[in-house]
Amino acid sequence: MEKPITGKCSQQLWLVIFVLFVLCLVLSCFDYSTMMGAKNEVTFLFNQPNPLVILENETNSATNQSITDPFVETQSNIDPCQGRYIYVHDLPSRFNYYFLENCQSVTRGTSFNMCPYMVNSGIGPEIENTQGVLSEKSWFSTNQFLLEVIFHNKMKKYQCLTNDSSQASAIFVPFYAGLDASQFLWSPNISVRDSSAQDLLRWLVEKPEWKKMSGRDHFFVAGRISWDFRRQTDESSDWGSKLRFLPESKNMTMLSVEASSWKNDFAIPYPTNFHPSKDSEVFEWQNLMKTQNRSYLFTFAGAPRPDLTNSLRGVAIEQCRSSRACKFIDCSSDGSKCDNPAHLMRVFQSSVYCLQPPGDSYTRRSIFDSILAGCIPVFFHPGTAYAQYLWHFPSNATEYSVYIPVRDMKVWKGNVEKILLGISKEKEMAMREEVIGLIPRIIYADPRSRLETFEDAFDLAVKGVLERVEGVRRVINEGGDPGVGFAEADDYKYTFTEWERFE
Repeated sequence: MEKPITGKCSQQLWLVIFVLFVLCLVLSCFDYSTMMGAKNEVTFLFNQPNPLVILENETNSATNQSITDPFVETQSNIDPCQGRYIYVHDLPSRFNYYFLENCQSVTRGTSFNMCPYMVNSGIGPEIENTQGVLSEKSWFSTNQFLLEVIFHNKMKKYQCLTNDSSQASAIFVPFYAGLDASQFLWSPNISVRDSSAQDLLRWLVEKPEWKKMSGRDHFFVAGRISWDFRRQTDESSDWGSKLRFLPESKNMTMLSVEASSWKNDFAIPYPTNFHPSKDSEVFEWQNLMKTQNRSYLFTFAGAPRPDLTNSLRGVAIEQCRSSRACKFIDCSSDGSKCDNPAHLMRVFQSSVYCLQPPGDSYTRRSIFDSILAGCIPVFFHPGTAYAQYLWHFPSNATEYSVYIPVRDMKVWKGNVEKILLGISKEKEMAMREEVIGLIPRIIYADPRSRLETFEDAFDLAVKGVLERVEGVRRVINEGGDPGVGFAEADDYKYTFTEWERFE
């Protein structure tokens, strides 16, 4: 009988294990010495962080650069604010904050009280009873004359502000021009009307920032139409101040709710009541406007002007009242309350088209209220929108609006209802889609926050100013005269001829 082989096998097994252990020990020591190197620059492999994190956090390191490091380093050194820096003048409070503290003075000559609208960074009190028409916590009772306050507060949140004016691409002057002018618009003393503007300009021209480009990189915002600042005579019966005809002021760019025909004035949207604080609030509102049941073919909201005979507004009211397909919102003192956003938006949301004839001036806040509601605007004059909001509306007007040019009311025999009924459903749907897509571009997001995805009206206005100033710099660098064309009048800006392609 043979001896069991168990003892012999176990001895061989332990020998194999011992040899493998020695071999692993030798290999690990060799690998350790290779990783450590002469200067011990790298830690143990299992202590290294995620290599993607290293790429993000160590692009400026001068050691251990791979073949792609120069590209990564170049990318990391790019300043996202290059060409976008804005310096804000710290003006004496009499030119801005005074009006917030003395809000009762800014409507002198009227019975209107602006004080309740100054809260929440100028967007007014939150609308609480929306009657199910407006989305919650993003609608406010906003006064259309507070654009300069809203814009200033949004500028405080601008991501590319700088305290170094030499680094700035543009200089913002936070002068509340509209609130200042409203104190004295009805004063017979033109010296009083012009005094603040003259004092402001004397203050500005003494600053080193002004001397750099003689003020052509400076801009400010006005919450009133440009014509309120372009009094052409020194007759006390002439309206407004002379701010924009003062020599130094001609070198600045002014943004206002309605531009003049001069090339240093630019129009930006009137403030509406919608001030979302998050992108999701914009998406939700746009989706809601896409699903509205629009039972009216067209709507007009406005007050009659008995003193304006043969006016477009009068014809719009007359044709709307005589049509079963139209809803007229009477904004006169004895009519419906057009200052009730819920009431106004309910009707606009129920309408396919919204008539926008000129009123006391070319433009109307109602343009932007109707766009908010997904109601396609109908224009009768190029000065109402096409020649105005160049930074905010598409260059092809037929994409988002209907144009019915009325050159002479005395000979115009057009029927609005018949014209609108002649538009195909396919074209109507395409225009409404475009209108709803414009909503982010014509609103001012809540100044206490900022949108992440969308560019709002403020963002587009700032971008437009920066491009304008950069254009002036190019002229200077090429040896040209930066004053040529900067503040000239454009006599053809509001004529019908330029816009015939949209008829």
